[in-house]
Amino acid sequence: MDTLTITLPDGSEKQVTGGTTGRDIAMGISPRLADAAVAVVLDGVQLDLDRPLPGNGSFRILTTRDAEALEIVRHSSAHLMAQAVVELFPGTKLAIGPVIENGFYYDIDSPHKFSPDDFAAIEAKMLQLAEAKTPIRRNEIDRLQAIEQWGSQDEPYKVEMMQEWTDATVSFYTQGEFFDLCRGPHVPHTGFLKFVKLLSVAGAYWRGDEKRPMLQRLYATAFHDKKALEAHVAALEEAKKRDHRVLGRKLELFHMQEDMPGMVFWHPQGWTLYRTLQNYVRSKVEANGYLEVHTPSVMSKTLWEKSGHWDKYQENMFVTESEKRTFAIKPMNCPGHIQIFNQGLRSYRELPLRIAEFGSCVRNEPSGTLHGIMRVRGFVQDDAHIFCTEAQIGPEVAAFCQLLKEMYADFGFNDILVKFSTRPEKRVGTDESWDRVEKALADACEYAGLATELNPGEGAFYGPKLEFTLRDSLGRHWQCGTIQVDPNLPERLGAEYVGEDGHKHRPIMLHRAILGSLERFVGILIEHYAGAFPAWLSPTQAVILPVSEKYLEAAQATAKTLRASGVRVVVDEQNQKLGYKIREAEGKRTPFILVVGEKEAAAGTVSVRQRGAGDLGAKSVAEFAEFIAQEVAARR
Repeated sequence: MDTLTITLPDGSEKQVTGGTTGRDIAMGISPRLADAAVAVVLDGVQLDLDRPLPGNGSFRILTTRDAEALEIVRHSSAHLMAQAVVELFPGTKLAIGPVIENGFYYDIDSPHKFSPDDFAAIEAKMLQLAEAKTPIRRNEIDRLQAIEQWGSQDEPYKVEMMQEWTDATVSFYTQGEFFDLCRGPHVPHTGFLKFVKLLSVAGAYWRGDEKRPMLQRLYATAFHDKKALEAHVAALEEAKKRDHRVLGRKLELFHMQEDMPGMVFWHPQGWTLYRTLQNYVRSKVEANGYLEVHTPSVMSKTLWEKSGHWDKYQENMFVTESEKRTFAIKPMNCPGHIQIFNQGLRSYRELPLRIAEFGSCVRNEPSGTLHGIMRVRGFVQDDAHIFCTEAQIGPEVAAFCQLLKEMYADFGFNDILVKFSTRPEKRVGTDESWDRVEKALADACEYAGLATELNPGEGAFYGPKLEFTLRDSLGRHWQCGTIQVDPNLPERLGAEYVGEDGHKHRPIMLHRAILGSLERFVGILIEHYAGAFPAWLSPTQAVILPVSEKYLEAAQATAKTLRASGVRVVVDEQNQKLGYKIREAEGKRTPFILVVGEKEAAAGTVSVRQRGAGDLGAKSVAEFAEFIAQEVAARR
């Protein structure tokens, strides 16, 4: 019998005979370890605990203490949910059930119309199956035989997938009488799957194709223990309370309409927030040497053909015609900025040239992907393009990263993940060109002292990029900023500059954004702050409450003085009791409440209440103006 050599985490080597499983090794170390083991890892590949080790390599045992094991638990829970649904609702056909961030889903075709009312019964059935601790076993079968077997079970979605595969055999897993196609690995038995929660149900076209059947997608999550599950469910409940669509209506920021999908109607309060955000960005980029421009929203098809967007991106573009010519509403701003660069002969002395625009873009996003103002069709980007030499890539990327960190910190985002996205399969340019700019971007990251995570194949079609993901107050991740190195578009659109040698050269174009879509970023801020914006961002920074109508004139005079100092202030003129008006102002998350009564009117003061700090006492109008100015400047 063959002998295998495995290397344990402490660096020691262990000789085992062929046919040895991960469970065998775990049992040899400790029976308790074997009971806690979920799976093993051999040379970076996860394997079932009871699967014979296929060869030599570095070996680790995964238990419920390992983060990697949670994905396996969720994958196995998807199978368990499918089993429960099939048993409870006969006639259900199974499609796919992958793990996603923070959970999993399963797409099913069932005569039963699922709703949250079904969740308790499904969860109870899953718990019953979990408590049975039924072994989960891996099997292999000839692919053609599997097609015949699943076909006889009337499982068309499984059959369709297998018909496209080329492997001679396929693997499937059994747990009792239930079986499902899967590459694995899975937990050893269903007893690991007791802590599951169904979350929602939605429609999903088979394989994302609207011409294919509409399936029902059951979303759920799973954890190793009850405490972690309860904490996650509590976080989801908090996220529901912070839903930007709900708070957007409550705080009168914006609305959207079914007959204009993906388009935002900004109300006065929301537009004030939007403009505050925009003006902040403008001040930061101007201070960093950017020149603001504005380009047309509708441009000729011929330009989009030259840029490559017509071939690579046409399905996302809104197209129109005029006088027998085809035009497209711009989905992005880059070709327009090159048109500005191309006006006149540029010199190397002008580089780097940083062109910025609050570019209004429209993209034909599928209606099923739209989500409040987080995913829209009409949006504005804090877009900019830097035209530079290859030698300037490093310093420019470093300067951009510093600016990005400063701006994110002003919003309270200090935990940032950076991904390095390399060439996609669908791209323009030569491999030689991609080799050169990918190396230049990698060198720039080293120059900037930037730690990155590799994200292969996810670059833009014209160049590699860095993607910046921030973490909000609920621990959720949002990809917002990006910088992309593009040698291709300048060449396609004829951008040139005269170098120090007197010859013409192609500039490198850096595409960059910090917030990304302003609409989406506003949505992120609403949920991050739960609508309680810091004073510098809040649409209304202070509300003045006259104790009665007798003091309305004094309140209005105070408001006029504060507005002259740049404070965004309103007067509550309702003929209501003071307590009612205070509760209403607090419900609108107003940072400061200023009360004007007999004493304040006579002294020219206001009684100040600050959100989160309580009563600050009486201040003169000038003192309060200075106080709030300091709060705004500090961006607390």
